[in-house]
Amino acid sequence: MLSRKGLSDPKALVTAAASFAATAMLFRSVTNDFIPIELRSFFSSRIDKFARKFSSKLTIVIDELQGHSRNKVFEAVDVYLGTKVTPSVRRIKVSKGEEDTKLVVAVDRDEEILDVYEDVQVSWILVCTEIEPSGGGSAFHYSALSRLERKSYELTFHQKHREKVLNSYLPYILERAKAISEESKAIKLHTVVYGEWDSNTINLDHPMTFKTLAMDSDLKMALMDDLNSFVEGKEFHRRTGKAWKRGYLLYGPPGTGKSSLIAAMANHLTYDIYDLDLTSVDSNCNLRSLLLGMSNRCLLVVEDIDCSIKLQNRETESESGISNKNQVTLSGLLNFVDGLWSCCGDGRIIVFTTNHKDKLDPALLRPGRMDMHVHMSYCNVSGFKQLAFNYHRISEHQLFGEIEGLIGEVKVTPAEVAGELMKSKDAEVSLQGLVKFLEDKKVQPRDKAETNNDVKGDHPEGTDKQDGEGEKVKQAKDDKSENNKDVKEDHQEGTEKQDGEEEKVDKDDNEQI
Repeated sequence: MLSRKGLSDPKALVTAAASFAATAMLFRSVTNDFIPIELRSFFSSRIDKFARKFSSKLTIVIDELQGHSRNKVFEAVDVYLGTKVTPSVRRIKVSKGEEDTKLVVAVDRDEEILDVYEDVQVSWILVCTEIEPSGGGSAFHYSALSRLERKSYELTFHQKHREKVLNSYLPYILERAKAISEESKAIKLHTVVYGEWDSNTINLDHPMTFKTLAMDSDLKMALMDDLNSFVEGKEFHRRTGKAWKRGYLLYGPPGTGKSSLIAAMANHLTYDIYDLDLTSVDSNCNLRSLLLGMSNRCLLVVEDIDCSIKLQNRETESESGISNKNQVTLSGLLNFVDGLWSCCGDGRIIVFTTNHKDKLDPALLRPGRMDMHVHMSYCNVSGFKQLAFNYHRISEHQLFGEIEGLIGEVKVTPAEVAGELMKSKDAEVSLQGLVKFLEDKKVQPRDKAETNNDVKGDHPEGTDKQDGEGEKVKQAKDDKSENNKDVKEDHQEGTEKQDGEEEKVDKDDNEQI
């Protein structure tokens, strides 16, 4: 016990504080060494439970995940609290995309944010807990889980305000977060990392729109009308008993603008893109988890479906009777696109791309799975004019007539046309280069045909040689035939002799009788 003189002496205070700290550390060390962790956890939980009985505070826990899908309340709170950071907060997270006009502020872990709503004071804390790998998993899963953590917001307030917080404050946060997101809406590009959607998304800065897309004008208008009708058709789908989703198949040769069309669709609808690489999915179960982890009103893209993985068809599955747990099957993909699990979300659009439509299973192409098939063909006149306007801001030119005539005769992709137009900033030079390119491309098939004819012309000489050899073979066959004839005649003579002998024997027998 310190005396009053000791209390006034700074050295004595420092010595006492140091002694107390040392004693506390020693006690903690002894406790950790000699008391099992289970017993410590038991006493800690009992003390917390006892303290809560006498506390007037109520805590609401809002987890990041709700089952396999993201909790919309957590996302809204994350956006809302970014606007409530005060100077008293010591740790915050700041980010900025290339197209963002201002910094994006978020709360860091274990930081307390105070908020006031209609004279009700509340406290927010972001709690993050690392997920430890469970036993019996593969090396892949160990690596994946080691990178994951469980996040939750803890909202604490006086329990007498429970009804107001639940019925008024939280709905207010949902509406406010929606307004904030709309003000600074940026299209996000999601990808799969370690079997889960990566939380570190990037902004899609693709500038392609339907206005600048080099595509057949009639097909472009039909596709835009179909998208607009789908976005406004929530009540129609509910009334008809159909899930509010839409499937599109983009097929055609490489370089015809399938990826550009996807970017234009996302910019037109302001939809986030979920880029799904099926080679990164190890099972049908993992595929369902990814589906549930997507947000509403988004664009799911599966590019090059015909060559990304080798899908096992349903007939093979049923015949073998063995299901490979580490492989996505056609049945799993069909359920993903059009099964019961596909209904766990609203306003989703699924886009498949392929260079070879004929390689896809017919079950994947039927309406309800792929509702609209969009053929991305070679460049036509309207596509060329759009590209010319995009690159050189011209709608008419004296070379247009010649180019349009060549495009009607030559199969050329929009990517090839764009490649020629961007070689020079001078429109005249670019168009002349395009004319030469198309003329050369027109001659190539003719040269190839002539080459084939030359090769074919070389074959008759070989045929003559073969025919000469054939004559020898024919002569040998004729000789063999004559030999066979001679043998046959010999056989017939022998047969006649035998018959004569038989007649002679019969005659002798009759005479004896």
